[in-house]
Amino acid sequence: MCKALNISRSGYYKYQDKVAKVDNYNDIVVRIFNDNQKVYGTRKIKHSLAKQGICISRRRIARIMRQNGLVSVYTVKKYKVHKTTVNEAKIENKVNREFDNRNPKEVIVSDLTYVRVNNQWNYICVVIDLYNREIVGYSCGKYKDAKLVKQAFLSIKGNLFEYNIFHTDRGNEFDNYLIDNVLETFGIDRSLSRKGNPYDNAVAEAHFKIIKTEFVRERTFASLLNLEQELSAYVYWFNNKRVHSTLGYQSPVEYRQNMTL
Repeated sequence: MCKALNISRSGYYKYQDKVAKVDNYNDIVVRIFNDNQKVYGTRKIKHSLAKQGICISRRRIARIMRQNGLVSVYTVKKYKVHKTTVNEAKIENKVNREFDNRNPKEVIVSDLTYVRVNNQWNYICVVIDLYNREIVGYSCGKYKDAKLVKQAFLSIKGNLFEYNIFHTDRGNEFDNYLIDNVLETFGIDRSLSRKGNPYDNAVAEAHFKIIKTEFVRERTFASLLNLEQELSAYVYWFNNKRVHSTLGYQSPVEYRQNMTL
C-alpha cells in the first residue's frame, strides 16, 4: 500500500502515532469533563492535563469539547451594585472585602439558597473558610431560618473556638439572637455586609452561583434525604477534587495540605 500510494513506511507510522495521540487526548478530555460534574471549561481541563504531564492548547481542548458536545454549565455571575453609604445595623463589616491572604480559620463566610425538592422549596446553607475556599460546614432543610444556619455552623468539624470571624449578609437568618448566642458561646466575632451590597460577601455569593449551576440545576431531588445525600457527595467532590483558579488550580484540601508541608 505504501508503494502504491508513493509514501514511506516511516511516514505512515508517524501518521498512525499522531492519530493515536489525538484519539487518546479525546478520551482523556472527555473523562476529565465527566469526572468533574461536567463543569470544567478549557482552562481547568488544561491544568488537569498538565498535572498528568500532558501539554495541549486550550484551542485543541475546545475543539475536542465541541466535537463531543461537552458544554460546561459554569457561567459568570453579574451583580447590580446597590449604592449605599449607610450601615444601618450597629455591627460593622470587619472583613471589608479583604477576602484573600487570610489565615486558616481566621474568617468564615456563609449564605443560603433555595432548592426544589419534590415540587416544594427547600434550602441549603454552607459555611466557607476564606483561607482556602473550603466548604467547612453545610446543612439543608425545609425552612430558611436561623436553625438552618446554626445546623450548618455546628456541622463544622474541629474546634469551633479556633475560628475568629463569622461574616454574612444582613438577612434575618444570620442577624438574630440565636446566632448571636452561638457565636458568643465560641467567642467568635460577627461581621455583616453593608445593606444591599452583595460584593461585601462576594466569596459566599460566588460559591452559591457555582453550587446553583453545578449542583442544583443539574439534579432533581425526590426528598430531603435525597438532597442531603447528594449535597454530601457534592461537598466532598468540591473540597477534594474541584480545582479553583484562585488557589492556583488546586482543590481546597490539596491547597491546605500543600501549604502545611
